[in-house]
Amino acid sequence: MDLWQLQIFCRVVETRSFSKAAEGVRLSQPTVSSHIKDLEDHFGCALIDRLSRQAVPTQAGELLYRHALRLLALRDEIEAVMARYQGKTLGRLTVGGSTIPGGYLLPPIVGRFQKRHPGVTLALVVADTGEILRRVLEGGLELGVVGAAPRERQLVHEVLVTDTLRLVVPGDHPWASRREVPFALLRNEPFILREEGSGTRQAIEEALRRAGFGVGDLRVVAEMGSTEAVRQGIREGIGVSILSTLAVREDLAAGRLAALRVEGLALTRHFHLVRHRQRTPAPLALEFTAFLKESLKLRRPEAA
Repeated sequence: MDLWQLQIFCRVVETRSFSKAAEGVRLSQPTVSSHIKDLEDHFGCALIDRLSRQAVPTQAGELLYRHALRLLALRDEIEAVMARYQGKTLGRLTVGGSTIPGGYLLPPIVGRFQKRHPGVTLALVVADTGEILRRVLEGGLELGVVGAAPRERQLVHEVLVTDTLRLVVPGDHPWASRREVPFALLRNEPFILREEGSGTRQAIEEALRRAGFGVGDLRVVAEMGSTEAVRQGIREGIGVSILSTLAVREDLAAGRLAALRVEGLALTRHFHLVRHRQRTPAPLALEFTAFLKESLKLRRPEAA
């Protein structure tokens, strides 16, 4: 067993695919399969089940994955510390982002940071809020940016920026030209809801709770596992939903979708920077955090 094999194994788990993992590490698929087989021989148990078209970790594989993430993160931290000692900004940092910050807010900032520090490899992991928080807790991610404040006491968080949520409807919807609708109208409209664990869903539930309502007061016709799926569902006329304006910016500009307020609902939330309370930040993580905060200060709010 070596770190390279563990890195390949983690890539297989994350992509759920031997072929995609092979593309990511620039190896042939048979070579990736051989490395996984070596790990299974080393531990004496199956780590990956080949189910239909997916590669799914076994229970032993899930256990190895959690510990491998911590070991790889420590490797990256060691490389960054030693580079910093020599006056260089080098190394690898893996940052997590929940769906909205990971898909729309962080990518341009990550790109600018890497242009400034070409010796740095900065990986961005995008998943729902619950998954990003779990990975920070387990040590696989040093930093996470999520759309809901964590409840876990082991996690430290701070507000980075405010996000604006709006009721999003098709561009030809009868409400499309309105600025605001009362909740009494919304509760009778087909509604698309994000899945459990989504920061967007948590923000909607909190806004409803503050207004004296709940998800049960909405006519939910579908639950979808990504913002992109919800966006497509709205465009196809399945229903309306509440989304970040960041996620539908291009559709709003093109008139394909329209965004409006819901009377009585405070549809704003914060994006939080999260790290583990007991983990000493690596120099590279501190440098990226400073760059991230400065970038967000210079960024004009979308519609806050």
